[in-house]
Amino acid sequence: MGLNDTPSGNRFTIGLFGPRNAGKSSLVNKLLGQELVLTSEVAGTTTDPVYKSMELLPLGPVLFIDTAGLDDEGELGLKRVDKSYEILRKCDLAVFVLDATRHESQFPEMAREFLAEAGKRKLPAVVAINKYEGGAEEAEIRSQFDLPADIAPVCTNALNGTGIDRLKQAIVSAARFEEPEIGLTDGIVNAGDVVLLVTPIDSAAPKGRLILPQQQVIRDILDKGAMALVSKEAEVKSALAALGRSPDIVITDSQAFKSVANDIPADMPLTSFSIIFSRQKGNLELQLRGALALGTLAAGDKVLISEGCTHHRQCNDIGTVKIPKLVRKVQPDVEFDWTSGGEYPGDLSKYKLIIHCGACMLNRREMQYRLREADAQGVPIANYRMVIAYCNGILERAIRPFGLRRIDNGF
Repeated sequence: MGLNDTPSGNRFTIGLFGPRNAGKSSLVNKLLGQELVLTSEVAGTTTDPVYKSMELLPLGPVLFIDTAGLDDEGELGLKRVDKSYEILRKCDLAVFVLDATRHESQFPEMAREFLAEAGKRKLPAVVAINKYEGGAEEAEIRSQFDLPADIAPVCTNALNGTGIDRLKQAIVSAARFEEPEIGLTDGIVNAGDVVLLVTPIDSAAPKGRLILPQQQVIRDILDKGAMALVSKEAEVKSALAALGRSPDIVITDSQAFKSVANDIPADMPLTSFSIIFSRQKGNLELQLRGALALGTLAAGDKVLISEGCTHHRQCNDIGTVKIPKLVRKVQPDVEFDWTSGGEYPGDLSKYKLIIHCGACMLNRREMQYRLREADAQGVPIANYRMVIAYCNGILERAIRPFGLRRIDNGF
């Protein structure tokens, strides 16, 4: 991702699924208008999900995901099929691709199973009949693949470009946004406000720029007609003095929570970048209850620490070093497992607590899936920064800007 690109977590995500050699990768190339995805006549050329971004008006920034064939075989092939179905978790829309020249009996069943799974997830779906040479009417095609009555297939041919514009229009027409996304600073920053942002610059900070959550919050503040003053944690007192007035809110990287809380007046609103993302991408109340579960950990309990991105681990990494160190102050004898990127266990039952990052690199649908799975399996799940605030004794203050207060171990 370039510095000027829309983050993948903020793009409308479209997955292409179907049997091997149906032309999924070729369709992605036609939709993109560039030959970016490797294609061949050999079935199973795509073995791992391939991510490609573009602008698809009027949807705006979108992310296409090309997946391995759902009819892959063998031990490795079945793993690829499982990985393809995992991609459904993060999709806002699915395109199921069938080959008009192949009439094998398993394809109608595969289509029915996939569309049923998409329906169960409330995921809009479009069916593309690729390699179409003309002649067959829609009713004949629908009958050939035993498609549901509410599915209007789009006939395409990725070799000559037939139907690509109709497929784009079908995607746009089927796309829906079930829940309007909460703006990062909605309800806590208003036009004309002055916001103090505290951004530590340590060994983990990227050279020459701010990390993504900080960039996005600054942009959101500017979009609201408010003003942002950015400082490192050591300059908080100087920043307050330079303002000549109290900021309307202080937003800090939560690694500096404790020092910032000590350097600003007790009645000054304070929260963190990650808690802001937790509200936008997930369920703030659910994760707050998860933070309180820290107090219930017992010796021998297992804790999962999950990050939505992959990055080179620093010697003082937040997920593998800082948070375990804080948690062990609450309960010294806990055990930890870690996942990163797209990894997320299906069976969470062995964990007493999940501690998750702010999910700036995940889209809302993927984060909602992770929260639902934890809740359904009865495993508390908390956000990194809520855990840090809890361990530093300032959780109630950190959530106060959102109108939430801790009351007798609840909210």
